[in-house]
Amino acid sequence: MNDFWWSLPLTLLVFFAAQKLAAKVKISLFNPLLISMAAIIPLLLMINMPYARYFAGSSLLNHLLQPAVVALALPLYEQIHQIRTRWKSLLSVCFIGSLAAMISGTAIALWLGATPEIAATILPKSVTTPIAMAVSSSLGGIPAISAICVLVAGVLGAVFGHMLLNLLGVHSKASRGLAIGSASHALGTARCAEVDLQEAAYSSLALVICGIITSLLAPFLLPLLLLIFG
Repeated sequence: MNDFWWSLPLTLLVFFAAQKLAAKVKISLFNPLLISMAAIIPLLLMINMPYARYFAGSSLLNHLLQPAVVALALPLYEQIHQIRTRWKSLLSVCFIGSLAAMISGTAIALWLGATPEIAATILPKSVTTPIAMAVSSSLGGIPAISAICVLVAGVLGAVFGHMLLNLLGVHSKASRGLAIGSASHALGTARCAEVDLQEAAYSSLALVICGIITSLLAPFLLPLLLLIFG
């Protein structure tokens, strides 16, 4: 049987069911992506289905990823008038956020005894997957593992980001959007879009700017971190 006829409907069915559950429960831990993974992964293991076959049947969703990321520019455009008046502070925040994201994860990994290859793999964890994989590959890391690190960072930000910001007393929509976009890329931005479009605009901006900053600084930052913590 063609994998397309079961894996794609299964993915959509599980995701929309998870989305309805999340809307009903209204607890950040019940993130639709997290619930979908928790449901589909055990099922694939139970029926001994290789991921490659499952992915082949659901490849249409993967092709829609890039248009979905581009669509995040809409809330950014709607807030462009505010962004123009605050561009210096926005760039500063994104620069600091990018440095913090790269240094924190890489420094902890090296402190725990990670090899330079693993350090290069972890360093771009807070930018969107295509950029992270390209940066990881150029630094001698493992792009496939970088993609997993990106997924973990995104899910954690989407699930716990707003909860943490509430605990810290951060209520500014610009601050919340920039923080989540800097740390949790597209998944965090998608969560912001569910909460508030203005937050999503700033999160989209952070996603783009942090991706550029990471690409430019990573080749210079990794050797420095290896020298200090290696």
